[in-house]
Amino acid sequence: MNNNDYVAELKAEIARLKTEHEAEVAGLQAEINQKDIEIESKDIEIKRKDIEIERKDLLIKHYIEQINIAQHRRFGTSSERTEIPEQLGLFNEPEALVGESGNGSPEIEQITYTRRKRKGKREELFENIPVRQEIHELPKEGRICPKCGKPMRECGREVVRSELEHIPASVTKVEHVQVVYDCLSCDEDPKAKTRTKVKSGVPAPVIPNSGIASPSLVAYVVSNKYVLALPLNRQAEEFKRLGIELPKQNLANWVIYATNVWLSHIWSLLRAELLANEIIHADESTHLVINEKGRTAKQKSYMWAYFTGRDSPRQVALFEYRETRAKDHPLRFLEGFSGKLHVDAYAGYLSLEAQGVTLTYCWSHVRRKFFEALKTVNKEHRKHYPASVGLQFCDHLFFLEEYYDEEHLTREQRERWRELLSIPMAEDFFAWAEYILPKAEQGNSLWKAVSYALNCRTRLMNAFCDGRLEISNNRAERGIRAYAVGRSNWKFSYSPKGAEASAIAYSIVETAMANGLVPYIYLQFLFETMPNIPKERYHECLPWNPHVKQICAIPEPKASTAL
Repeated sequence: MNNNDYVAELKAEIARLKTEHEAEVAGLQAEINQKDIEIESKDIEIKRKDIEIERKDLLIKHYIEQINIAQHRRFGTSSERTEIPEQLGLFNEPEALVGESGNGSPEIEQITYTRRKRKGKREELFENIPVRQEIHELPKEGRICPKCGKPMRECGREVVRSELEHIPASVTKVEHVQVVYDCLSCDEDPKAKTRTKVKSGVPAPVIPNSGIASPSLVAYVVSNKYVLALPLNRQAEEFKRLGIELPKQNLANWVIYATNVWLSHIWSLLRAELLANEIIHADESTHLVINEKGRTAKQKSYMWAYFTGRDSPRQVALFEYRETRAKDHPLRFLEGFSGKLHVDAYAGYLSLEAQGVTLTYCWSHVRRKFFEALKTVNKEHRKHYPASVGLQFCDHLFFLEEYYDEEHLTREQRERWRELLSIPMAEDFFAWAEYILPKAEQGNSLWKAVSYALNCRTRLMNAFCDGRLEISNNRAERGIRAYAVGRSNWKFSYSPKGAEASAIAYSIVETAMANGLVPYIYLQFLFETMPNIPKERYHECLPWNPHVKQICAIPEPKASTAL
């Protein structure tokens, strides 16, 4: 073999080995690539599982927070009172903030004097109640002197004790007798063709052709249901114990008729009065109607509630039943209103701003969220948990409002003091909230509380722009509580008509109580008066009419004399 053949063979072998090596490298590279793909897939799976674990950790923390909140609501105190009194030292009290400006509380001079001891609560309780004395005398045989055997005479009397006697409800059948008069002179006149007769007037009934329902009875049924939260079936049972068979359906028909035919006119007049105010409070609550066309028995309906502000001389509380919580309902009800509206942060009210309404959000809702966030941590950690700072900011704003109330500040004075004290405090709160939000764990109760406050900032600050405004919507929440208590007893309305009747009835009784009237007496007055006067005079039946107040006002205890 010559050199050329050897070189050629060597080159061929090298080429063959190179090809085999490249194939082997390609195979190894393919294996490496496959391993890389598998590793990358594993990394993706690990990341996915890490995300899932993190999500589940957050979910577990959320559930633990909710369990803690639920346990507090069920087993803890219902009060939202601050439990970290030492933290009050973070801020000065209102009196200290007033300082030495000279415009604070006047100096107090202590004056001592002697006066007669004031009457006790029990004596004041008896002042406006009729008195019937039970005279306990000795029998004739007991009035003989044990020493000389001669008759004894009465020489004095002493009231040993006083008691309140309860007289159970009773019913009386009232027959309306119409008297007919004729003229004897006309009877004797031979030219008279017919006898002259005149009939006496008879008051119109509250419910025509019922044969039973009197103004007082219908007022009693309505008052029992909407003031005392006594369902109609229990009232029917109570009437049965009195020996009267009044089926629940009859009572329901009376309520619907009386509210739709009579009380609805008062409701309309009250709505006009409400819309004439510059400040209104609004809220809504769920209502269940089991027989509503196009809706199932489990679908939620709503009872909307509207109230005048605290400074209104004519207090109004209005309820309106609607199928949904849609924004169209407050828009329609408050059509033409362009004042200031106290509400929660429900988005359905936002559309009212387009018609010039200034929305004022509730600081109590902000405080409640921090309060609930604080309940998600153990007691030993609450003192240093950021939610306690947010809670104390809110507390101090409410302490300032209490101070303004105690000082009986005018609208202008309250605005000046708010500008001096409340607004800077609120601005400090929002600065703290902006600082703490990035540090809070996203999604937990603290993060939600801070986010809620920052999202509502502008409308929360609106509360300080007018001295007549309150910093909470508690007025509406308290007003709707009577409805909530009743709902817990009678559970649902059978039909939309029943729900509408309930809305009207609650409006009348709550407005009556807000104006210092006895609801039952006011309802009886309406049912006696309205059927017998024209509609043009219905405004005379409004709660602030002097004649109505004279008849229906809650009796005031007589002032006790003191020296």
